[in-house]
Amino acid sequence: MKKERISHICNHAGSTGYEPAVSTKENQMEPLREDIIVDIDKNRERFFGTSGKMLLPCPATVETLLNKLPENKLVTIDFIRKELANQFNVQVTCPFNTKLCLRAIANDSTKQIAYWRVIRANGELIAYFPGGVEGQAALLDGEGYIIDYEGKKPKVKNFKVSLVRFD
Repeated sequence: MKKERISHICNHAGSTGYEPAVSTKENQMEPLREDIIVDIDKNRERFFGTSGKMLLPCPATVETLLNKLPENKLVTIDFIRKELANQFNVQVTCPFNTKLCLRAIANDSTKQIAYWRVIRANGELIAYFPGGVEGQAALLDGEGYIIDYEGKKPKVKNFKVSLVRFD
């Protein structure tokens, strides 16, 4: 049964060549309920720069990683994806599904997960979090981070000194 489910997921084209999420009545995508590892399709190897296996994470897996994040530390989406790929011994983690997981975590008001400490690789804030970039900026500002509004998109100033390293 599980192989059928994985096969079903892999045969639909999404933004990364897969449709790892589940469609709802409202035609919105929801993250998976469990982690799935799939083969990277031949036509997506160029996008990922590799062949092999890809992790489609569930929110609980991403949440576990975010819970390891020390206070006063930031993490990039790229770092999350690389760390999860290493943990699961696969080549890549699905960027689309990771985004769905982060959005689900951020919108779950029953848990206190520091989602606002997740930024893009260049320090930019993330618009799909609750309150948009303004909401994320306010939360980061409350923790003492300085937000630079001078470019096209707001960024955390000197963010590299606050990036987490898991050893």
